[in-house]
Amino acid sequence: MGWWVYMLECADGSLYTGITTDLQRRLAEHNGERPGGARYTRSRQPVALLWSEEHPDRASASRREVWIKNLTRAQKRALASSHGRTVKP
Repeated sequence: MGWWVYMLECADGSLYTGITTDLQRRLAEHNGERPGGARYTRSRQPVALLWSEEHPDRASASRREVWIKNLTRAQKRALASSHGRTVKP
């Protein structure tokens, strides 16, 4: 089972980055279709998947998540547009 780093665009235009082993389940949680999801996205629904990237383990996914969270908004947008929706490392 692989790990995914993902970036969401919330209804208010803000960006959210996280990691998961099941991208579809996590997206459903963030949109309130299933229990769970982050507190941040609960008040900013609906959310849409902007970008995702698969990683072989949790450690590498977590490192990438931290790296992305330290980018500026413009850099996050550039990352998402330069790689398309789903990429593998």
